[in-house]
Parts: sequence; structure tokens; C-alpha cells
Amino acid sequence: MGEPVVCETPVKKKRNTPVLILLALIGGIIFGYLFPNTGVALKPIGDAFLKMIKMIIVPLVFATLVTGIAGTGDFKRMGRLGGKALIWFTFASTIALVLGLILANVIEPGSGVPLMKVEAPPGAGAAIKLKSNTELLLGVIPTNIFEALSTANLLQVVFFSCFFGVATASLKERGKPIIDFMASVSEAMFVVTNYVMKFTPFGVFAFMGWTVGKYGLTLILPLAKLIGTLYFGLIIFILMVLLPACIVVKVNFFQLLRAIKQPLILAFTTCSSEAALPLMLENLEKFGVPKHIVSFVLPTGYTFNLDGSILYKCMALVFIAQMFSIPLDISTQLMMLVTMMIVQKGSAGVPGAAFMGLSFGVVAFNLPMEGLFMIMGVDRILDMGRTSTNVIGNAVASLVVARWEGDLSEEAILAGYSKNYDE
Repeated sequence: MGEPVVCETPVKKKRNTPVLILLALIGGIIFGYLFPNTGVALKPIGDAFLKMIKMIIVPLVFATLVTGIAGTGDFKRMGRLGGKALIWFTFASTIALVLGLILANVIEPGSGVPLMKVEAPPGAGAAIKLKSNTELLLGVIPTNIFEALSTANLLQVVFFSCFFGVATASLKERGKPIIDFMASVSEAMFVVTNYVMKFTPFGVFAFMGWTVGKYGLTLILPLAKLIGTLYFGLIIFILMVLLPACIVVKVNFFQLLRAIKQPLILAFTTCSSEAALPLMLENLEKFGVPKHIVSFVLPTGYTFNLDGSILYKCMALVFIAQMFSIPLDISTQLMMLVTMMIVQKGSAGVPGAAFMGLSFGVVAFNLPMEGLFMIMGVDRILDMGRTSTNVIGNAVASLVVARWEGDLSEEAILAGYSKNYDE
């Protein structure tokens, strides 16, 4: 059986896409501001675009991961890979939590914020169920792989893909048709991704028009200090953790940003890390990260490595306490840190997880729910920064793990960058 045919996507067609996305983003902001009612009506267009992207994710992750793992065929190596990924995830998440807590205490974004009567968002009565470590571990194992595929449970898909990939490799010659088929599926899904990306400017324009048209400046101005504090914290985290990590693994951070600029803009606009996943898989593999590593680390990172989101958690709770002049001692804030770390793991993949996770913290620490409702009024703006940082953090995590495994050569990075992201 010959090598699977690789479908090369012309690079020239992609070069202007980030510019078009940026123009669509700016145009959507202006349109939503000038025509707010029409801007709000654009949301179904953005939702349709997001659904088209999400339909790609599961078959792409499954096929790519099976193909990559079948090339290694080593359970011990996959276990080592997962252990190294979790070590980095825990380190980065802890730094993000501590940083968010420190900034909230130093800048005090909640002090002096006028209390406003804000309507409770949908799902305000729901509460997140805090899972035990045993439940979290058992939740990774799919009872029915078809159910995991249909519900897009990425952790369960990754778990099954690891077993299936190693089993396929153990078949040797008999497993080659499966590997060839999966490689073809992976390449076909990348082509589908490129087709869907042609609609990106329309989806971005619709999302930004809806965001500005719906929220305007009514709640933005009173909560500008919180917005500024969060974005300041995200920038510090990137400069303090992600940039040095790239320096340690000898990767140019700004070249990395350029390599992932299209999925990064997409994540910023849609507030969805999943929307960026197909392009992230493709771009990081071209950048030099081996397929079996990037296809394992990125989906797993959506549960264990949401750096931007976790930085925001404790900051938001302290903000609410400051807004209502509720004192929080050091021991209480440290308990918040631990609680939010656990909740972040247990709530990943749940629709409305940002609100549900914070609502658990509000209830657990006896804070007024009205403060949470105010925050949710500008959550879209906050979420843009959080999601973008999540995407950058998982890209860096892939590089760190690949270098740690000895599978990321400087030659591969230079060759991948010059080939796919030339000047």
C-alpha cells in the first residue's frame, strides 16, 4: 500500500484572509454601532458559521489523532506525553489564577462601581455540579464512542483515539488500510476547513455587529476598569509565562503568533476556542509540531489549559466582593483559588460554563448574585480576550510538550515557517 496522497492547499489563497477578517471585524463594530437593531439581527449568520466550523472538529480530531498515534504505536510514550502535558497545564493554570487574584487586589476594579439593576441572564437559576476527582477521571472514558462523537466530547474522543491508534499500529500490515483511510479523512477535513474559512469574513462581521448592537456602551463604561484589568492581566500572563516558555524551547514567539493569526482572530471574534481548532491543528503541524502531539495536546487543553478563562475566575469573584464592599481575607481568597481551579476542570465543555462556574463561586462564598449579572452584561467583551489567550496558551503548550519529548527540531520549525508563512 502506497503512502496516502496529501492534498496541498495553495498558500496564496490564505494570505489575504487575515486582512479580510480584520476588516470585517472593524466593519462589524461600526455597523453595530450605527445600526444596532440590524446588527442584533445578524446573529443567525454568525451562529450558522460557527456551526459549520464545529461540524468539522470531531472527525478532524479523531482522524488526525489516530493517524498520528498509529505512527508511534506506543502506549508508554502516549502516557508520558499526557503526563508532561498535564504538568505544563497545571503550572500555567496556577500562575494564571494567582496573577488574576493579585491584580484584583492591587487595582481593585470593583471599588466605586455604581450598582445597576441588570436583568438576570438565561440560565441564572442553574448551578454547576462540582465533580469529584473520581468522577472527572471516569468521565474521560466513553461508555459509547458514538455518543461521544455525536456530543463532541473531545476528551472522550481523545481517549478512544489513543487506544484505537495504538491498536491499529499493532496490526502492522493489516492496519495500513485503516491508517491510509484515516489519513485521507484527515486531509479531506482540512480541505473542508478551507472551504468553510471562505465564509469567515461574513461570520466575523455578523458576530461583531451583533455584539456591539446588543451591548453598546451602556454597561461597558461603568465596568471599563474590570475590562481593562482583565486585558492587562492577560497581557502580563502572555509576557510573563508564554513568551518565556517560547524562549526556553527556542521558538520565536512572534513567528508563532503570525503562524496562528487567522485562528487567533477567529477565536477573538467568535469567543470560541473550538472555532479555531481546525485551523490550529493545520497551522501548528505546518509550523513543525508533530501530528500526534498537536492533535493530542490541543483537544486536551480545552479542558485543562484554559489560561485566560482561569485568570478571570478569581478576578471576577474579588471584583464582585469589592463592588459590594465585602471584605475577603487571605485564607478566603486562597480557598477561592483552589475552588476555581477544580471548577474549571469540572465545567469544561458545558454550555454557559463561564456563567455556571462563576455562579458556583458566588454561591459558595456568599457573594451577591446581582454582581454576577452585571458582569455577564459585558461578558462578550471579556470573553474575547479570555478565548484569545486560551488559544495562544494551547499553541505554546503544544510547542513545550513537543520540545520536551524531543520531537520539535529547530530545522523543522524553520522549514515549516519559511514554507507556509513566508514574507
